Amino acid sequence: MRFIVPEEKRFTHETVIPLRWGDMDAMGHVNNTIYFRYFETTRLEWLYRVGGPPDLAGRGAVIVNAFCNFVRQLEYPGDIVVRHYVCNPGRSSFDTYLTLERVDQPGVLYAEGGATTVWIDFKAQKSVPLPEAIRQLIA
Repeated sequence: MRFIVPEEKRFTHETVIPLRWGDMDAMGHVNNTIYFRYFETTRLEWLYRVGGPPDLAGRGAVIVNAFCNFVRQLEYPGDIVVRHYVCNPGRSSFDTYLTLERVDQPGVLYAEGGATTVWIDFKAQKSVPLPEAIRQLIA
């Protein structure tokens, strides 16, 4: 099943990540699980930059689903650029989408993915409205 990344989304952040030898598996390419780490790193950089890091004694973001469309195999060595987008703000949630390219091959898509992020009260384990500052960045 291939998930669709929407055309209408808002670019919010990008980061360059070096591929590591240890990211590869026995097949000689970056292991599929590592793509989710690249997405996570980029998503967290954005959240921390906009003031939304989790406060485990209070409120913060959790991922309730995640997907990745693997388009091409990544191989060491090299650097990748991961671009982060947001859309679909709800009462307590929003969607994030990410694209991944090699720095030395701009415009060549290697993977695309996304996740639904929900703002929760960690103690109550229940969703809560998005902070207004986060909502304004997404809208």
